[in-house]
Amino acid sequence: MKNPHSRLLLVAALLATAGCTSSQPINDANSIANSPTLELAVNVEEDRIEQALIALGGTATAITQDLIFAPLAGPAIDNPTSDQQVRLLDAAQQAGETLWRDATRRAQQALFKPPQALDDRPLYWRRLLEKREFRKQCSAAAFCTALLHRFERASRGATNLRFNASADLRILISGFDPFGLDSHLDQSNPSGAAALTLDGRLLSANGTTAEVQTVLFPVRFADFDNGMVEDIFTPFVIDPASDQAPDMLITISMGRRDFDLERFPGRRRSAQAPDNSRITTGASSANPLVPLLNQQPLNGPEFVEFSLPTAALRSVQTPYRVNDNRNVDTLENGQFAAQSLGQLREDVSVSGSGGGYLSNEISYRTVRLVQLHNADIAVGHIHTPRIEAFDQTAIIAIASQIQSMLRAAIGAPKSAE
Repeated sequence: MKNPHSRLLLVAALLATAGCTSSQPINDANSIANSPTLELAVNVEEDRIEQALIALGGTATAITQDLIFAPLAGPAIDNPTSDQQVRLLDAAQQAGETLWRDATRRAQQALFKPPQALDDRPLYWRRLLEKREFRKQCSAAAFCTALLHRFERASRGATNLRFNASADLRILISGFDPFGLDSHLDQSNPSGAAALTLDGRLLSANGTTAEVQTVLFPVRFADFDNGMVEDIFTPFVIDPASDQAPDMLITISMGRRDFDLERFPGRRRSAQAPDNSRITTGASSANPLVPLLNQQPLNGPEFVEFSLPTAALRSVQTPYRVNDNRNVDTLENGQFAAQSLGQLREDVSVSGSGGGYLSNEISYRTVRLVQLHNADIAVGHIHTPRIEAFDQTAIIAIASQIQSMLRAAIGAPKSAE
C-alpha cells in the first residue's frame, strides 16, 4: 500500500473489528522459562498495534510505510531448500538492519537538525507490525521462527554490532524498548532514543576518540531468561585482547527523577509490574526470585558492584542531576544505602540500586558477565530521568546530557570512585 494515509484508514477499520485483549498480566514464570521461541510464544505486544497507531497520530506514518520483511512469507517458506533457507535468512537480516539504520539515521538527524522529532517509538511499532504481518502468512513454524528471530535481532542493532578499530576507545551501550504501554500507548523510552543517536558515532574529548556501538533490548522476561543479554554481550567480553573488546559497557534505561548511576545491582527480581507481554514472574519484595539463564537459575553473588568512572560521569550535572545511587533492599536489613560491597555479602537481595525489574537485571547480568571473564572493562548501568508518554524537549535534553557524560568519561580510569 503506497499511500500511508490509506493504510491509516485500514487501521481504523481494523480497530473497529478487533477483538478486545485482556489487560490482566499473565503470572506464569514456568511458561516464560519453557518458551522455546519468544517470537511465537506471546503476541500481546502485537495486539496493541491498531490502538497504538491511533494514539501516535501523525507519528504513525513512519510506521505504516510499505512493509519490507513481511513480504518474505510465501510459498517458498513452506518447504525451502537449503539454498533458499540461507537466502531467506539473509533477507530477514537485511530487512531488520534496514529498519535499524533508518531509525538511527532519523534519530541522529533529529538531534543535530531539528525540528525533526527524536523518537524511538516508530522502530518499536514498525518491528511489531512487520512481525505480525509476516506471521499471518507463514505456516512453517520452525523456519518462520528462525526468520522472525533473525529479523528481530537485526532490527535491534545486534547483527551489525561491530567496532571498526579506528578509535582510541570503544564504548558498547544498550537501551530499552518503550514500556508501560497499558498506561500510555504513546510511551517513549529516552534510553532507546539516546542509543539510536549514539550508534556508530565517534566521540572525542581532549584528543582522545571513542567509537560507540549500541543495541536495544526488549522489555520481556522471556528474553532475559533465555540468555539474550549473555548471547549479545559475551562475544565482546570473552577475549580481552580482541579489537572488539570495549573499554566501557554501559546499559541504560528509564528510571526516576534524575540520572542515577546504579552502584550495586542485585541478583533477584522483586518488581510485580508486568513486562510488555503482560507477564509477571510471581516475584515480590517478600518473595524475591532468582531469574534464569537458559532454563537454569542464574548463578552469582547476591550483589555486584559496577565499575564505571563515577566522578567523570557525575561531573556533568546539567540540566539533570547525576547521582551515585547506593540504595538497596535486602531480606535481612530492609532498605538502606550501602557503603561497600562487603556490607552486602551476607544479605539476600530484594532489589539492587537499579530496582527489582529488568533495568537492575541487565545491570547485574552484564557486571556478572564481565567478572566471569575477568575482562578489563568498565561496566555499569545508568538510569535516565523518567518521562511520561512522549516529551520531545526532555528526550533531547537527556540524549544530549548522555553524550556529554560519555565525553567526560573518555580517558577516565576504569574504576568506580
